[in-house]
Amino acid sequence: MTSAPGKDSDLPPCQERSRALKIRLTVREEFRDAMAARLEAAGFQIDDQAPFTLSESETHPRFLIVRDKQGDRFRIDVDSIIFIESYGHRVDVHSTHGLFSATDRLYQLAEMLDPRTFLRISNSVIISRHHVKKIRPTLSMKFILTLSDGTVVDVTRSYYSAFRDFFGI
Repeated sequence: MTSAPGKDSDLPPCQERSRALKIRLTVREEFRDAMAARLEAAGFQIDDQAPFTLSESETHPRFLIVRDKQGDRFRIDVDSIIFIESYGHRVDVHSTHGLFSATDRLYQLAEMLDPRTFLRISNSVIISRHHVKKIRPTLSMKFILTLSDGTVVDVTRSYYSAFRDFFGI
């Protein structure tokens, strides 16, 4: 029995591999290697730039994939993140280890990170609660925050109530 023309089985193995579904794997470190091996054996391709993500339910990543100024990829501990900001299509991650570029969009990071630690405070900024050093209210339903690296950011009116709830103010 032969397969119909145009089926993947007619392709050489190298072309079949390039057509494999690419997924990003965000699971606990102790499961990552075993899970990646099983998925690759099933025909999936693990890629940190993939549009689809496979993650554990009710878990949040301990590490974030970022790039430095030279374009090299790194994994940084999410506890080191001070804040994340976006400028158009660029997303910068400010951490205790320096400035990096994120591989994800800001809305994806907001969904991915632990909501008990990270909060979106404007359309372009996400902060870590552990790195807020000073909160100053203003008269116009806003807060001005000073972060652990000295950066000053504004909580905009749209996020004012969520911020108050988050910090119990």
